[in-house]
Amino acid sequence: MPPVSVSVSGLSRTRCWLRTHPLAADVLLAAATFATVLIGAVVNRHGTLPAPGLNFLLLGAVACACLAARRRAPRTVLCATSVLTLVEVVTGRDDPPRTQIAMAVVVALYTVASRTERPATWRIAALTLALLAGIVVLSGAPPWYSQENLGLIAWTGLAAAAGDAVRSRRAYIAAIEERAVRAELTREEEARRRVAEERLRIARELHDVVAHHIALVNVQAGVASHVMDSRPDQAKEALAHVREASRSALAELSATVGLLRQYGDPEAPTEPAPGLAALDQLVDGFARAGLYVAVSTASDAADGPGTGTGAGADRAAAVIGKLPAAVDLTAYRVLQEALTNVHKHAGPGARAEISLERAADGLRLTVLDDGGDPPPEPAPPPGAPGRPAGGHGLLGMRERACALGGTCEAGPRDGAPGFRVSVTLPLAARAGGGSRLG
Repeated sequence: MPPVSVSVSGLSRTRCWLRTHPLAADVLLAAATFATVLIGAVVNRHGTLPAPGLNFLLLGAVACACLAARRRAPRTVLCATSVLTLVEVVTGRDDPPRTQIAMAVVVALYTVASRTERPATWRIAALTLALLAGIVVLSGAPPWYSQENLGLIAWTGLAAAAGDAVRSRRAYIAAIEERAVRAELTREEEARRRVAEERLRIARELHDVVAHHIALVNVQAGVASHVMDSRPDQAKEALAHVREASRSALAELSATVGLLRQYGDPEAPTEPAPGLAALDQLVDGFARAGLYVAVSTASDAADGPGTGTGAGADRAAAVIGKLPAAVDLTAYRVLQEALTNVHKHAGPGARAEISLERAADGLRLTVLDDGGDPPPEPAPPPGAPGRPAGGHGLLGMRERACALGGTCEAGPRDGAPGFRVSVTLPLAARAGGGSRLG
């Protein structure tokens, strides 16, 4: 098995080198074609023809040398090789004439066919075949259906057909790649559009429900504050209106949130919002599912970094310290989603590393995984997508981080297998879309 992989790797490197050096590839093709012409001229079925003369060697060398420019001027090269072949057939003294030089015409016709639309290809091929076959039949010895003549006709038609097939396959692959790129762009645009529509819908619902009651509460609270000392009875009445308006606002807000929730969604939990204090339970849950998770923490206020896995991860909250409620909840949700992605998309036996670093003005979360054991399936072709880079999970993490003025970066690890998610959350409250960290 190792020798096979080495040979395949060497073949791939050679193919890549030839693809990046087209002129060198054409020169090698021209040399190989000239060698084929010489071999065909020496090894013949009659065995009575003399060795190729100087005229044949010169014309054959020039015709094959023209193939070095076949990519830049394919039709010009086809005309030049056809003319040189006809000159050799007409001026040659061999009987029957040597038609091996027509191999250069075959290569040039294949190049033209692979770069030209089908109707033009077949017109050019028919004209080339008519000229070559007609001159060879008229200049050669009878019968017209000799092996040399039929071979020349067959090779010319085969070159045109092979070139047209290659052109069709290239066009088909290009269309598939274009559709894949368009579908990827459309998917991302559709995700952004749905997020924007959902935000607009929620904002409209909350504004319609809450705005009126909040305005009423604000007015009544101002009245109560103004007449608190001079007219206590009117202040009590204003406070009663405030209490009634706030009760109505809470009831309508609850109803609106219930309408926004899709059918079949679970009921809202009654326990407090999770935070880094519950990180040990989160790590234990993934450990029971077979994912090994290591946790390391560092803080400017701590004596030094602490590490833990499983039950030892509960030291994270003690090292990181007290966090704002929004930052604490966002950090927990980001870690939860990142570990879920590792469990879903990494290979078997994957290991994850969580790093929590608290600075004076921000909290940095980093989740690394080693990719796990390689899957038993064959490797995907070049250009095939690997770990999802734009799913709803990553989109949700970015939305949570940006809502607090932070940043979220996700992608393959540099120089190592696996995936990396890095999130930075500011500790200061964001006021009116202030500057983001990063």
